[in-house]
Amino acid sequence: MSTNQKLLCAFYAIVAAFALYATWSQNIQLMSPGMGPFDPYVIFVEQMKVNPASRSIAVDIGFFLLAAAAFMVIEARRLGVRFVWLYIVLGFLIAISVTFPIFMIAREMRLAANPGAPVQWRLTAIDLIGLGLVTAAILWLSGVILLAPAAA
Repeated sequence: MSTNQKLLCAFYAIVAAFALYATWSQNIQLMSPGMGPFDPYVIFVEQMKVNPASRSIAVDIGFFLLAAAAFMVIEARRLGVRFVWLYIVLGFLIAISVTFPIFMIAREMRLAANPGAPVQWRLTAIDLIGLGLVTAAILWLSGVILLAPAAA
């Protein structure tokens, strides 16, 4: 691995660490004893609808997640990066700002290990179905956020 690639991986790791702290220092505040496992997510979605700024950033991040998911799947197939769908699922559950940089580290490591990686790639049926489900989830969530009345 080149020095530039090592520095890039360090940068991605720092971004992921700060993103984890920044997002989860806030997410933990949504949780309280006695809540069901999905209650924090329901509250989170409700609070995304509070005002135009929260709706805008929520939809923006959702569509970024969709574009990132497509990029991640294609790059994973092209370079042989394993567990790409785990990065995407954790992007929904933890934060895409955490899992995307971690994926980028895995990608850089793969590029360093195989500098002459083939340019040909092929998506599997599972990949197409998965990307379809991610698209549907983002479109549904955007509709919930943009079309539902704002939370009080």
